[in-house]
Amino acid sequence: MASLTSQMNIIVEKTKNMIQLSEALQEENDLLKLEVQSLQVAFETSSEKVKQLEEKVKALAVAKSLDNSEVDKTAINEKILDTKQKINDFVREIDKCISLLK
Repeated sequence: MASLTSQMNIIVEKTKNMIQLSEALQEENDLLKLEVQSLQVAFETSSEKVKQLEEKVKALAVAKSLDNSEVDKTAINEKILDTKQKINDFVREIDKCISLLK
């Protein structure tokens, strides 16, 4: 009878250990899921920033090509300033979105 009791105690102890290990693994899993979500948001934000910067590069290339042409320099300067203002507006909008994500 004592042998049966000791075996039962061992089973109960091992079960408790398995439950504790399961809980620890579940906590680690939850933390890893949060980290994945955080990294996904950071990746999406970075991707958006890259797209915006690519658009900015294209706009600057257009502005530069206009600057090199023999067109009226005043009109070009106005277009460049307008383009820069639009780019700045895009950047501010992106910054707002990033701050909202945080």
